[in-house]
This record gives sequence, C-alpha cells and structure tokens, in this order.
Amino acid sequence: MTEEKRNVLLVVADDLGLMLGCYGLKAIQTPHADALAADGTRFTNAFASTASCSGSRSTIYTGLHTHQNGQYGLLQGWCHFQTHDHIETTPHVFNALGYQTGIIGKVHVGPRQVYPWEWYAPSMTRDVAANAAETGRFLDKARETGRPFHLTVGLRDPHRDQTREGFGNYDDDVRDIKVPDYKAEDVEIPPFISDVPELRTELVEYYKSVSRMDQGIGMLREELRKRDLDGNTLVIFVSDNGAPFVNSKTTLYDAGVRLPLLVYQPGSKGGVINPNMVSFLDILPTCIDWAGVKGEDIRTENTGKSPPRRGASFLPIISQSQTLPNEQWRQHVFGSHTFHEIQNYWPTRFLRNHRYKYHRNIAWRLDFPFASDLYCSLSWEGIRNSVPVANDDQSDTPEIMLGRRRLQHYLFRGPEELFDIENDPEEIENLAGKPEYADVVKGMRAQLEHEQYETGDVWLFRDGVSVITTLHAQKLGLKLPQRFDFDSTRPGNAVGPHWLAPKTQSDPAKMVEFG
Repeated sequence: MTEEKRNVLLVVADDLGLMLGCYGLKAIQTPHADALAADGTRFTNAFASTASCSGSRSTIYTGLHTHQNGQYGLLQGWCHFQTHDHIETTPHVFNALGYQTGIIGKVHVGPRQVYPWEWYAPSMTRDVAANAAETGRFLDKARETGRPFHLTVGLRDPHRDQTREGFGNYDDDVRDIKVPDYKAEDVEIPPFISDVPELRTELVEYYKSVSRMDQGIGMLREELRKRDLDGNTLVIFVSDNGAPFVNSKTTLYDAGVRLPLLVYQPGSKGGVINPNMVSFLDILPTCIDWAGVKGEDIRTENTGKSPPRRGASFLPIISQSQTLPNEQWRQHVFGSHTFHEIQNYWPTRFLRNHRYKYHRNIAWRLDFPFASDLYCSLSWEGIRNSVPVANDDQSDTPEIMLGRRRLQHYLFRGPEELFDIENDPEEIENLAGKPEYADVVKGMRAQLEHEQYETGDVWLFRDGVSVITTLHAQKLGLKLPQRFDFDSTRPGNAVGPHWLAPKTQSDPAKMVEFG
C-alpha cells in the first residue's frame, strides 16, 4: 500500500447514542457495527464538542469548535446558521491533496462554497441500499481516474421523522429493508430517561432505525471489499450527537456528547477497546495523518485565514487499550454548545477528564430549552404526564423524573456544575457548591477558561462582558472583575444546594487580566 493511495471513508450516523451491541446494549442487533469494532478500535471516551446536528458535523469537518467556525446551530429553515466563509474544511484540505472528495446522504452544513466537495450527492433518504449504490459509483469514478478518495456518507438514521413517535420505519423507500421485530417489553431503558409506556413504544421504532443504519454500515464496507479497497481505506464511524430523547440530545451531559467512535485502520490489530479521551475535533487531523502529510504543509485558499485546527491525530494511540499518561496523550476534552434551533439559545461549555466533568452554564438564568422534535415526542408527553415520584434525599416533594434527574434540575441549572463521573456517571449530584470540591472546581474552571481564551470564545464573560471582544480595552488598562456573569444569586424558581448566596461587590484582590 502506497501512501498516495490511502483512502478515507467517514460514516456519520444521525442522533445515535451509545446504543449499539458493541457498546453493551444487549437488546439491539447491530452485527455490522459490532464487526467494525471487532476489526478495529472501539473508543469508549469519544466526545462530540456539541450536541446538535449541524454544529457537530461542522466540528468534524473543520477540526474547530462551533464558536470558532460559525456553525453555531442548525443549518435548515429559519435557523440558517452557516460556517464562516474563511474556514478551512475537509474538502478544502483533500482537494488540495489531489483526492477525489465527496459527500453522500445527509449534509447538514453550509454554505456550499465553504464545503467544496467534488462529488455532491445530498439526499434525505433512509434507503441505505441507495446510499451504498451511490457510494459504488463514487468508488468506480475514483478507480477510473486513479485518484485516492475521501468520502463522507451521512446516514439519516436513526433521526426522528415528522410523526410523534416514528423513526422512518414506514417510509416507502425502506419497505424492502428488513429489520428485527423488536418488542416493547424487551427494550432496555437508558439511564438518562424514565420508563414509561410511550418511551418503550418509541424505543422499538428507534431500535429498528438503528438496525437499518447498521445494515448501511455493512453495505458500505461491502462496496469497498468488492473493489479490493478495504486494505487501504481508513474507515471511521461516528454519530453527530446523542439519542433524540429529552436529557440526551442538545445537552452537554455525557448522554448527549459521549458517543460511538469505531475506527478501522488497515494493518492495525482489531478488537481494541481504547479508553483514552478523544474529541471529534481529532477526526480531520487523523484523516490528514492517514494521508501521510503534515497539516502545516497543506495549502488551500483559506490557509492563514482559518484558525489552527484544535484536534490531534489519534492514529498513534489507536491500538492502545490502556489509559495513557499526560505526556503521551491529553487527559481532558472541551466542548462548546450555543444553539440548537435558533430559539434554543443556551450557551454552555464543558470540560471532561477521566474523573470529573465541569459545566459552565453561561445563560443559566434562562430555562433550559426544548428542541422542537423532543418536546413534540410521544415519550416526553408520557414523561410529563407521569405520576410524580420522590426518590432522592434532596426533596420530600414528589416530582417528575428524567431517569434519576429531577425535572427541576434539568430545566433550572446553576452557573456551574461539577460531577464525579467515576461515582456518578449520570451526572446527577452537582458538587460545585460543596467546600470539599472547591479546589477541583477552581482547577477545572481555570482549564475551561484557558480553552475558551485559546479558541477565541466570545462567550468567555467577566462581569457580563466578553473577554475576547474587550481585549483592546484591556491592553489600554481595563481591569475585568473575576466573576463571570452579572450575578449568581438564587433566582426565584431555582432549587437545589448548588445555588450561591447573594454576592457583594467583587474583591479587588481577585481582579484578573487576559492577554
């Protein structure tokens, strides 16, 4: 295999959480994803930067957070968020390397000129056989011209359809695709949501959609095998965000951003379970590394205009089954979410290491918003109409629950959240206000603010103003207070021990400078 013939197939699922057989879900049948994991590496700590479809895809295709690339939220309809014109994207890079580039299926980023794929075949079909056939035509063209290729296939499953409980399983274009006949009594209830009959109804349909998506993985790999391309093609399978249920998709809790990442690298050992912390911002640098070039040697029309990519190639650690020390690989990931739909404004950032997860909720005084499809879902109606329960020691008042999370804690969040992931993987008990965790909060807060500053995040606030947009004034002597928003007093509808007492004037000794 020569370096110039190294190909890439990137497969992006739509709204798939960690709900595959190879990730421990016994009730579902996903033999092709499981085979990909057996042939390659299954990452167990892979994180999207954001929990929204367009935004997450843009981070995969740019190696930049959404607050850097401009794709703050959804592309379609009245939202109309788009990637900035000056951003360097995957097709820019691989076009410059002489690759045949293409995208088939769901695209969901824009504008077109910022993503100049040569082979552009957008489709919203769930017919995975049609996607595979189009992939075959793409591969034949690449073989005809003798060029290496980078192809992205966006599978529409398992996203919701336009009904209240459906996932496209009764669309005309998928009638010939057979999926298992799952039963409501056999599904496994994810820990982030409550067991109600309406949820079980939806999970049956969701499982079918996942199984159809899984067949798509198998069909795409078969297109490679038929052309003897599996020996020199890097295959990456990933999802854009968590499952399309309340308390998962659109949140930066692990249910929304800790996602499947399966990678087959020809020549590497299979069956690897890799626990190291990787970010979806690593995917583009990994593809560049696989192509055998250095990122700094690539020249495109946007080179020098676009910010430096934030990720790193994970190929050097792909066969590792142990957690590597800091000098060999990063120990944390950072993420950034600002919008889903345009009316879903709720800027928040997270920092996650192997032990703790820290959230900075910038718009914490707003109720956490519902995505339209989640609010309209049958499962949410079932949950909000369910019998309130009191199953924790924080309140004697019965309340609607989302798994073990009280609905009030989902809707009304403090300015900071800290969770002990090792002992509390569902992120239920906020430790941010407990004195014994003050040093952990302080350290992770500083790390997160460093990430914000290094990435030019205009939502890095001090006293209600952006640190980034006031840099010029800081250089002229402006001193910004330590506090990160206008105040963090308890709003009238807030509950829980994490709210701070009313603050007085900022301590002059805590004044800090950036820059």
